[in-house]
Amino acid sequence: MKSLFRAAAIGALIVAGSAGGALAQSAPATATDTIFRATTLSLSAYGEVRQKPDKATISLGVQTEAPTAAEAMRQNATRMTQVIAALKKAGIADRDIRTSGLSLSPQYVYQENLPPRLTGYRASNQVTVTVLDLTRLGPAVDAVVESGATDVGGIAFGLQNSDAAEDAARQDAIRTMLARANLYAKATGYSGVRLVALSEGGGGYAPPQPMVMANFQRMDKAESTPVEAGELTVRVDLNATFELIR
Repeated sequence: MKSLFRAAAIGALIVAGSAGGALAQSAPATATDTIFRATTLSLSAYGEVRQKPDKATISLGVQTEAPTAAEAMRQNATRMTQVIAALKKAGIADRDIRTSGLSLSPQYVYQENLPPRLTGYRASNQVTVTVLDLTRLGPAVDAVVESGATDVGGIAFGLQNSDAAEDAARQDAIRTMLARANLYAKATGYSGVRLVALSEGGGGYAPPQPMVMANFQRMDKAESTPVEAGELTVRVDLNATFELIR
C-alpha cells in the first residue's frame, strides 16, 4: 500500500511540474522583462546653449486718483490713450499691445476709533507690450513715461523662435550622455553600450536679469533709458536607458 501511495504522489508532482512548465512557456515576455534580463544603465543629462534674446515683454501702466469714480476713470482713459499713442509712435505694432489689467477701487483713510472715511477712487490700467526690435525698447520706455505712464516694470526677455537653440542643446545633452555611458561601461568591464530608451524631460530657457533704470521724471531728449538684454541660457534635459555590452 505504501508503494502505491508513493508512486501516485510522484506522478502527481510530475504532472504539476509539466503543467507549470507549459504555463511558463505560454506566457509572453514583456518589453520590460527583455530589457532587464540584460545589464542596464539609467542616466540623465542636460545640454545648454547661450543666445542673445531678440524680443522683450514689458508691463506698463497708468494710475490716477480723483474724488469720484467717474473722474478717476476719465483721467485714466485720457492718459492711457496718450501712452498707447506714444508706443505706436515709437514703432510698436497694434498686435503687440495688450490690455492686461483694469481696476477701480475706493480709497479710505483709517483712524483709530473712527469709521473709515472715503477719500476718493483709484483707477489703474495695465498693458503688456511685446517689443520685437530691442533697439526700440529704451526709447519706447522713455516715450511712455513722458506721455503719462506711472508704472514700468516686469521686463522679460525671450526668443521669437527657440527651435534651433533647443536642438543645439539636445545635441549637447546627447553627447554628454553618450560619453558618460561609455565611461561607466569601460569602468565596469564592458566594451560599450546600446541605447534602449530615450526621453526628454524639462527644458526651456532662463531669462537673464536685466539692468533697467527708468527715471519717472521728464527726461532730456538726449537721454535714453538703458536696457541690457544679456544672454539667455537655453536648456534641454534628457533621460536614457542603456544596455551594457560585453
